Amino acid sequence: MGHKKFRILAISSALIVSACSFSEDSLWPSLTGEDPAGSTEQAQAAQPAAAQQAQAGQQAVQAAAANQAPAPGQPALGTGNFVPTGVTPGAPTGTFVGKKVVELRDELKRLQGNIASQNAELQKLRGQLVGNSRRYHGTIAAVNARLQVGTTPGNPILVQQFKSAQADLSRVAQDVSEMNQLANSIGSSSTMSAFLSESAKSAFAISGAIDEDHRQLAILEDEVNRTDVLIDRLLTEVSGDVRRQTNYVTTEQANLNLMSAGIKSGEIYGGSLMNVAMASAGGGMQVSAGAPMSTANRRPLVVIRFDRNDVPYQQALYNAVSRVLEKRPDAVFDLVAVAPAAGGQARVALNSNKARRQAEGVLRSLIEMGLPPARVAVAAKTSADTRTNEVHLYIR
Repeated sequence: MGHKKFRILAISSALIVSACSFSEDSLWPSLTGEDPAGSTEQAQAAQPAAAQQAQAGQQAVQAAAANQAPAPGQPALGTGNFVPTGVTPGAPTGTFVGKKVVELRDELKRLQGNIASQNAELQKLRGQLVGNSRRYHGTIAAVNARLQVGTTPGNPILVQQFKSAQADLSRVAQDVSEMNQLANSIGSSSTMSAFLSESAKSAFAISGAIDEDHRQLAILEDEVNRTDVLIDRLLTEVSGDVRRQTNYVTTEQANLNLMSAGIKSGEIYGGSLMNVAMASAGGGMQVSAGAPMSTANRRPLVVIRFDRNDVPYQQALYNAVSRVLEKRPDAVFDLVAVAPAAGGQARVALNSNKARRQAEGVLRSLIEMGLPPARVAVAAKTSADTRTNEVHLYIR
C-alpha cells in the first residue's frame, strides 16, 4: 500500500499497534483556533512591556518595507492605465436627429468621466494593495526570522507582531473587496456603453436627418465603440486582479493560522498544509475523509504517547503530514484516540475521556497547521497492549 512508503514518526519510546477491535464514534465538537499568546490572563500580564518593544520593531519593519520592491509572495497586479480619449465636439443642426446626437454626445461625456474616475480608483487601490502587502510580508518575515532561531513559547513580542500582520492582511482584504466593488461599477459602465452603441446605430434609421447629422453620428459611433473596448479591457484587468488577490489573501490567512501555532510553541513550521497540498496538486481539491476506517493491520504514520505533560509533538506531526501531502496531495487521515483497556471499568472510562481530549488537541493542531477538518476522520478505541494514552494518526 502507498502509506508504507512513508517514514513512520513515533513520538514515544516505542511504537505500539493495537490488534483490538475498532469502535467508531461520532465526530467531536468543532474546534476553533486560539490566540498565540495563550490564555487571556497571560497575554494581559505580558502586554505592557511587550507592546513597547513590538512597536519599536514594527516601526523599523515598516521603514524598511517602504523602500522595498513589491512583496515576492503577492501576485502581480495589472499595469494598464485606462484613460478615455475624449469626445469630439459638434455643432447643433436644428433637426430631430441633430438633437439626438447632442444627447448621445452628452451621455458619452458622462460615461467617459465615470471611466476616468474608475481608472483613478483602480490606480489608487493598486498602490494601497502593494503598500499593505509590503508591510504584511515585512512583519511576518521578522516573526519567521525569530522563530527560525528559536524563541520562548507565546513570546509576547511575536504576539504583538502577529496581531500587526493580521491587521495588515485585513487591510489587503479590504482593498480587494473595494476592487471587487469597482469591478461591479465598471460592469454598470459597460451596460451603459452597450446602450449608447445601440442608440447610435438606431439613430441612422431615423428620418429627417441631414448629411451633417450622419457625419457627426458616425464620429460619435466610432468614439462609443472605442470607449466600449476601453471598458472591456478595464473590466478584464480588474477582474483578473480581484481573482488573483483573493486567492492570495486566502492563502496568507491559512499561513497566518499556522504562524499562530508556531508562536504558541516557539517553533517555525512552514507553509499551511492545505497550501502544500494545493501546490503539489497544481490546484484546489475537494476531498473528504468520511467515516473512519478500521485500523486492523494498518501501521500508524504518527504515534503520540502522552506519558507526560506537554508532549512536544507538533513539529514532528507537521513534518510527517507535510511530507505525505507533498507526495499525495489528496491524502486523508484517520485520527484515533487509544486508551489502555486495563484497570477496571471506571479507570478505562477516565482514560478514554482523557484520550479523547488529547486527540482533540492533536486535531486542533492539525487544523491550525492548515489541514481541513474534512480531511480527518476521528474515532476512539481501547487497547490491552497500551499502558498509557496515545493518539495514532493513519494515512489511507
